[in-house]
Amino acid sequence: MAAKTHLFPCLKDNYGVLLHDPASGATAAIDAPEAAPVEAALKSTGWRLTEILVTHHHGDHTAGIAELKQRYRCRVVAPQQEASKIPLVDETVREGGKVSVGKLTANVIETPGHTAGHISYWFHADKLVFAGDTLFSIGCGRVIEGTPEMMWASLLKLRDLPDDTQIYCGHEYTLANIRFAQSIEPDNRALAARAEQAARQVAAGEPTIPTTMAEEKAANPFLRADVSAVAASVGLAGKPAAQVFAEMRARKNNF
Repeated sequence: MAAKTHLFPCLKDNYGVLLHDPASGATAAIDAPEAAPVEAALKSTGWRLTEILVTHHHGDHTAGIAELKQRYRCRVVAPQQEASKIPLVDETVREGGKVSVGKLTANVIETPGHTAGHISYWFHADKLVFAGDTLFSIGCGRVIEGTPEMMWASLLKLRDLPDDTQIYCGHEYTLANIRFAQSIEPDNRALAARAEQAARQVAAGEPTIPTTMAEEKAANPFLRADVSAVAASVGLAGKPAAQVFAEMRARKNNF
């Protein structure tokens, strides 16, 4: 049986996700922004928490860990480089490592930039990637602990995943991201279509994620820094893609 996911809001604009393996009954929370919404999601699905897979150390992704671990005795998996900043870690992972949730298996991809040790979990057989705050729907995370060059390299790793990979990210930022993206590529038809779709979803009270890698490659300017038209739009025609990305990220910070 294929993996099942359950998406739910947390805090102000965070998302929590449960990943469930029907074959074994194992269930992982991808990050734990706060305990109560995770517990409510478990109650509504009837699943039991066995793991928490942490993408990075920021409090809006880890604040619920201690309470959940105390209640469920679940295993906490975290990036090796950030384990000292994350509570109650049982297992650390890094690039090239694997994580199992029952019979489901993820490849660990190091995606630093937002934080120095940020990781993403790619469940390749299930066509799912949990990208935390590295890649957003029509956006990317703010570069806080790393450099623009690091973040661009991380985005390229994710961009290399298959087009039909479903992307789960840590926040609902899509409409704001689209407004910025249209300032970079006002004539991008894929972006215009995505703007209409996202507006309908938000109006209906629906989440705008998951998205797919194909959709992001077509419409997310932060994955398109090596496209000549994008470079030209920020006055950097012919410049290295990392420089174009850095310029866009700086503009987004002040948008």
